Amino acid sequence: MQIALFAIRISTLRHRRHYCADNNDAAITCYHQNKSDEFTGIDIHKMRIAIIGAGCSGLTAIKHLVEAGLHDIVCYEKNDQIGGNWVYSDTPGRSSISKATHIISSKPMSQFSDFPMPDDYPDYPSHQQILAYFQAYARHFQLEQYIRFNVAVLRVEKIAQERWRLLLSDGTHEEFDYLLVANGHHTKPRHPGWKDRFAGTYLHAHEFKASQGLENKRVLVVGAGNSGCDCAVEASREAARVDMSLRTPQYIIPKLVMGKPTDTFAAAMQWLPQSIKNRLQKISLRIQIGRYRDYQLPEPDFSPTQAHPTINSVIFDRIRHGKIHPRPAIQDVSDHTVRFTDGASAQYDVIIAATGYTISFPFFDTDFINWENASHVPLYLRIFHPGHPSLFFIGLIQPQGCIWTLAEMQSRLIGQFLSGKTQLPSDWREQAEAEGAFWARHFIARPRHSIEVQYHPYRRQLLRMLQGKSVR
Repeated sequence: MQIALFAIRISTLRHRRHYCADNNDAAITCYHQNKSDEFTGIDIHKMRIAIIGAGCSGLTAIKHLVEAGLHDIVCYEKNDQIGGNWVYSDTPGRSSISKATHIISSKPMSQFSDFPMPDDYPDYPSHQQILAYFQAYARHFQLEQYIRFNVAVLRVEKIAQERWRLLLSDGTHEEFDYLLVANGHHTKPRHPGWKDRFAGTYLHAHEFKASQGLENKRVLVVGAGNSGCDCAVEASREAARVDMSLRTPQYIIPKLVMGKPTDTFAAAMQWLPQSIKNRLQKISLRIQIGRYRDYQLPEPDFSPTQAHPTINSVIFDRIRHGKIHPRPAIQDVSDHTVRFTDGASAQYDVIIAATGYTISFPFFDTDFINWENASHVPLYLRIFHPGHPSLFFIGLIQPQGCIWTLAEMQSRLIGQFLSGKTQLPSDWREQAEAEGAFWARHFIARPRHSIEVQYHPYRRQLLRMLQGKSVR
């Protein structure tokens, strides 16, 4: 698959250009050009910036804004601690990882650039270790002083001069010059249409935290993405039987290839043409696991990079040991009975739907920004909104790799932009729409791919922008 070449001239922003100069007091003033060509000077030390969410994306956003010389920052976190989804909780409705979660990107590929993980961490750290890593990151860079805990942003309104008013759960409101949205995209579950026709226990993967309570139960897991395979493996430890329904073929890839973490193995091949990489990936998978049909799984008829991969080694073992039984797509559900597209049917006590999430911004009116059903998201570099130049998104990506290392680069770019060290191209608004369509063409049309990016090509785009080069 060819990487598109974006011929972008680095120049001033069309409607909201930034000009910065150091004066004798060493205070940096950024000038914003509006449509009427009137200029207003803003000392960056007085620039008010709000961040929504203190998960991994929000934390690195704070860090890089402060490093850029921006200090009037408030990060609103609705919970009582940092970490977002990495704070385990079995409280119903609370968004968090499950009890047995380990990361699926490896330690070497999941470290912030200036804050390595501890030497004793394994190749694939547990969720407890990842949360401890984020906590250590926040302590080291003294980030918590910018965070207001237990305060949710209930509503965001755009006001005059491209500013923002935030209505907060403590009954107050605050106004800001810039807004960074880092609330994550794994909070609002997407449910199948037959959900209410099932008479047994229905859970979304969002609600499934551990296998306790599944003893002697017949369980159907719907979906074979990363959440689906994790749920099936975990359920199979206690349930009487676990079936797993797949609507479409899926690349399920072991965590280790030739003794190395899969993502480090893939990173070593980045210098090769995409067609050769695809071929080598298929060959390595054949050597590692054989054919998918050997596991009663459908064979993918597309290249490995055209869909978000599932990284899981245990699922193959559980299938071959008769603990998990693949099934085709669901035709219909009635009472406790599920009919499949191959004509077979079975009864279940529990269904766990690993059917993904919709993009949700509960603090925005739906007629302001709503991408719940979007095929792609029109943001320049997945960050800059063409209609709202003082609004930025951090971590609104689904990378084929680690998300927070890319969020770190996004945050660094925003810091450079706001401090006047980086300028956007004059046609960035047009590029935003073209870029969204570009990524959409390179992935299979599925709801989960609306914010998909290939890790290394996207990282190279951000790096070139940070270096003041045209994006390719």
